[in-house]
Amino acid sequence: MHCTQCGAQAQGRFCASCGASLKALSCRSCGAAIAPGTRFCTSCGAGVGGAKTAGPRGRGSASAGSAAAKQGGLDAGWWVAGGLLVVILLVVGVGMLMDSGAGAVPAAPGAALGTPGATPPDLSAMSPREAADRLFNRVMAAAARNDTGEANTFLPMAMDAYELARPLDVDGLFHLSLLQRAANEYEDALATSLEGLAANPDHLLNLSSAAESSLQLGRAEEGRAHYERLLAAWDAEITAGRQEYEEHAPLLPLIREDAEAVLFGEAEP
Repeated sequence: MHCTQCGAQAQGRFCASCGASLKALSCRSCGAAIAPGTRFCTSCGAGVGGAKTAGPRGRGSASAGSAAAKQGGLDAGWWVAGGLLVVILLVVGVGMLMDSGAGAVPAAPGAALGTPGATPPDLSAMSPREAADRLFNRVMAAAARNDTGEANTFLPMAMDAYELARPLDVDGLFHLSLLQRAANEYEDALATSLEGLAANPDHLLNLSSAAESSLQLGRAEEGRAHYERLLAAWDAEITAGRQEYEEHAPLLPLIREDAEAVLFGEAEP
């Protein structure tokens, strides 16, 4: 078939040239059917992954964060002031690389789908969740290499893949919210995090993502409330032995530091 977004010959679940989904989806904004290969809903105009919000609203160290991100090789779109999403991406990325092995990253560093010489994974041979996690790994690997171009190429594909993999567990919802935050889709990231909190109101990763998303949307009290709950639930959750906490162990100290900085530190939302 041909992708209706870019016209390229395509097969499987995603277009290798532009990343558009080749499977029918339902619009998360209005519920209308979205034709395969389409990136936007023809009924309400929302993107396949949800309507994008405006760029990040910095708090406290926003300008410093953006400058540091640029100096580090990642453009400012991957930096969330205060939460330091770029640091989270690097930590999560390195962890995913260690857990998944060489098969989780592109064979040629910097290679992206649609780039000559690239070898895209055979997503059609995987389950929807396996395909989503594989694309998530690739975004993380690209971020860990400071390759913003490749990360941005895989980002919409990864978000689409998690939508196709629904229903998601709390860890999958955290992955999706993290990707949505990287895309500056804070309304969607907040909604996804709250979906995870509906299943487990004390889930540390989704509480952190909900707090950061709220703060980026200018909802300071809501963000602080999520962080307060995170600290209150911390000890019980840490001892709960959840697999996702073990997988994201290097990330946990960072989200606690963020919570304490917002609630008790000098950084003000």
